[in-house]
Amino acid sequence: MAARKTKKKENGGTKQRSQRATSNVFSMFDQSQIAEFKEAFTLIDANRDGFICGEDLQDIYSSLGRDLKETQSVEMLAEGAGPINFQVFLGMFGDKISGTDPEDTILQAFHVLAGDDKGVIAKDLISDLLTTQADRFTTAELNQMFQISPIDASGNLDYKSLCYVVTHGSEEKEE
Repeated sequence: MAARKTKKKENGGTKQRSQRATSNVFSMFDQSQIAEFKEAFTLIDANRDGFICGEDLQDIYSSLGRDLKETQSVEMLAEGAGPINFQVFLGMFGDKISGTDPEDTILQAFHVLAGDDKGVIAKDLISDLLTTQADRFTTAELNQMFQISPIDASGNLDYKSLCYVVTHGSEEKEE
């Protein structure tokens, strides 16, 4: 009996955790935006089953006078990583609109590069890394980054401040 109770508790815990993790999508938008997304979702969900499927996508494309290939439909649906209900739909738009990793993820990346947790990294080091590795920054992009994040007298970039501005926006934008 104890095994059954444990198993039931584990399954219940998993379900609760997944519901909590996805419930934050509603905090990404204000009520008017959510209403607009709901209207769009309802238009796309042609069969009104609460999920967007390939047939729904085909119907919406046809109503717009466009042809949708099967491969395009499969690719679109794959972005949802499972059935696309309204909550998933909203989350997909939130991811597309924000386009940034969470602040903690960005801070961890800087922490690895800096090698300590002081919150700063040498301007010369970050300049070299960003202009010579992977998706290389242009000089203009690098200068833009330095404009939004303070460089101290020792020549260090305050990466904690930069991460905050990247993920939350600058205070001037909000006013």
